[in-house]
Amino acid sequence: MKQWMVLRHNPVSLLVLMSIAMPIAFHIWSALLNNFVVERANFTGIEIGILQSLREVPGFLAFTTVFVLLILREQTFAVMSLAMLGLGVALTGFFPTEYGLYFTTVLMSLGFHYFEAVKQSLSLQWLSKEEAPRVLGRLIAVGAFTSLTVYGLLWVCLEWLGWSFQTNFALAGSVCLVLSVLMWLVFPRFESNTTQHKTLILRRRYWLYYTLTFLSGARRQIFVVFAAFLMVEKFGYSASEITLLFLINYAFNWLFAERIGSLIGHWGERASLTFEYVGLILVFLAYGLVTHPILAATLYVVDHMFFALAIAISTYFQKIADPRDMASSAGVSFTINHIAAVVVPAALGLVWMVSSMWVFFIGAGFAILSLIAAQLIPRHPKAGEEVNLPFATASHPIT
Repeated sequence: MKQWMVLRHNPVSLLVLMSIAMPIAFHIWSALLNNFVVERANFTGIEIGILQSLREVPGFLAFTTVFVLLILREQTFAVMSLAMLGLGVALTGFFPTEYGLYFTTVLMSLGFHYFEAVKQSLSLQWLSKEEAPRVLGRLIAVGAFTSLTVYGLLWVCLEWLGWSFQTNFALAGSVCLVLSVLMWLVFPRFESNTTQHKTLILRRRYWLYYTLTFLSGARRQIFVVFAAFLMVEKFGYSASEITLLFLINYAFNWLFAERIGSLIGHWGERASLTFEYVGLILVFLAYGLVTHPILAATLYVVDHMFFALAIAISTYFQKIADPRDMASSAGVSFTINHIAAVVVPAALGLVWMVSSMWVFFIGAGFAILSLIAAQLIPRHPKAGEEVNLPFATASHPIT
């Protein structure tokens, strides 16, 4: 009982439970969506394109988080957003129509994007600068283990138990919803050490963080959209083989993400990001030239491995930021990230029609820009020493 009380009053325990609840709903939705919309709703490329575009819109709206926080506490908003995600997923199977799926997707996506933005803010507020890299790595590992378990259980539910789409969506969403209610009832309201700004703020001295965030979003979209598509179109990988690669990726995160977080704490942000971006340059160049399916799959796994190092962008911001800016900046960074999420796939889709090789060479270009930007991070970043340049200035809101 004493141990339970200690866990209950530790904000890290709440972050861990959140990291379990989110993948249960979101990854079941992601795994089942394409088959569901084709088999039950008779979607064509037009409808699925509209649905995916609608899914990204809440990412642009993440900056509105700060306005919601005028009336809600951040912890309360995080739990409510998680519940919204669960509700959207639970309802998905009951609306196998075009407009029904548009509605449930937007509901799910609003919950997902608001939750992710607020969770990042809370993590940086509740964790000390010393423990943040390790704990953020642990949270990724927890999410990865949950994802592995979810995919395994989903396979059993589909192949052995023969459960319907409706049942699987409803169960996954309901579990997330119930866990959200438990978080609301069981955990106390944790206080931040600093009162957060409740206005939308952009600061000139954070420009390097904004740049790294945008470039990270652009590179990740190339990986998410085009890397797997390359293996299906060029090398003929089946859905089960792609799923196996996902499982390998999540297994790596489960085993090593916390250790990677600890390494970031030891190496520092500049060295960690330099290592990541040099690796990604080589990976993207290799994607453009690869001709063997096994090598392509290896690149896919290695590519995913480097993303755990992106924790360093968050810990860099934690070190340079005014502690009162965490909530506002989390929403702004999500919006910046999603500018790339919408623009990059559409633009590079046209390039793909000419040459898939150049899509990945452009990805290498983004990685080179990221590498250059990372060199501007001071060896020991802090407020007042945000950028390793003589013209770095004090903070001023950009209006």
